[in-house]
Amino acid sequence: MGARGSVATTAIAGCAAVAAGLHPPTGMVTETAPFTTCGLPSLSSLVFGGHDTVDCPLPKRAEHLADGGVLPHGLPSAVHAELVAADREIRPGGPPPGDTGRTQDQWIDVFAADIRDFVRRQDLAGAVVINVASTEPAPTDGSLPPSSLYAAAALRAGCPYVNFTPSTGLHHPALAPLAASSGLPYAGRDGKTGQTLLRSVLGPMFLQRALAVRAWSGTNLLGGGDGAALADPAAAAAKNAGKERVLADTLGTTPEGEVHIDDVPALGDWKTAWDHIAFDGFLGARMVLQTTWQGCDSSLAAPLVLDLARLTVRARQKGLTGPLSELGFYFKDPVGDGPSSLAEQYTELRHFAGRLRDDATAPEAHR
Repeated sequence: MGARGSVATTAIAGCAAVAAGLHPPTGMVTETAPFTTCGLPSLSSLVFGGHDTVDCPLPKRAEHLADGGVLPHGLPSAVHAELVAADREIRPGGPPPGDTGRTQDQWIDVFAADIRDFVRRQDLAGAVVINVASTEPAPTDGSLPPSSLYAAAALRAGCPYVNFTPSTGLHHPALAPLAASSGLPYAGRDGKTGQTLLRSVLGPMFLQRALAVRAWSGTNLLGGGDGAALADPAAAAAKNAGKERVLADTLGTTPEGEVHIDDVPALGDWKTAWDHIAFDGFLGARMVLQTTWQGCDSSLAAPLVLDLARLTVRARQKGLTGPLSELGFYFKDPVGDGPSSLAEQYTELRHFAGRLRDDATAPEAHR
């Protein structure tokens, strides 16, 4: 979902580039031990499709990203055929604002039919539906927002679902019975790529060293589609909820301070995140730690999206169902029960690799 956005385009182009040996798999945890021996599908076997509400073709979107320094110069041309093939499999998203032509259940049927048709046309054993669309405000009227319609469609089509965004998705109360009865694995939500990744490392450090955090404030400056979407205060609130949860879970309390998100269109797909942490040391000594994270969200997120696709399809092959809490390593607000510090989450992820490895079949067996 969001198949023509920056994250999806980077993931599709990057998968083709790594599979062809044009670039190393930097940032892909699944290309490190012990994940390389647990029967994951190869990158060359992955096929891409999806939905989007915009009509800019993937090759053109990739050129824009290369102009902005997100993709290497020349890569869009090198993987042009793969981008064209994926673009042919992208269907119109929806529903449009104010649409009354279809009921919510009819929209779910439309999306589910698109997914099933994709699997049939490509002669695949199955598909994983991953939401990388722009953040939406949390619903206030009980209706299913677009992210939840797509999540329901994924399960109706018999596909595992991953929510890489802060949007509601499967978290909507109305979908709880469907998720529980689907017999499918699912994971999410909100990919942990930058500022919150750092918070999940620093929070346990303060706790383990018995240092009292008095306040933790942050600012994000970003542009691109995310910047525009998060200029909506309701969407920003959904995004910040995950950031705040990480601190509460790792520190055992929520310190003073807030995170502010500012849309700076000139930054494009690049982001600067600044944190100011006020803490007390021995005998009440007042101290401060400041961090600055400058990075490209699309480049940080894309390898994680590929990881999650491979891990989730393998979990489906192994017959795993329900929330995949072992994938909390990847998320700000993970489903299921699990640790909150990055180190402990990584340990859980390595254990998960062991579960996938038992009776592992050849990586191509899913085709």
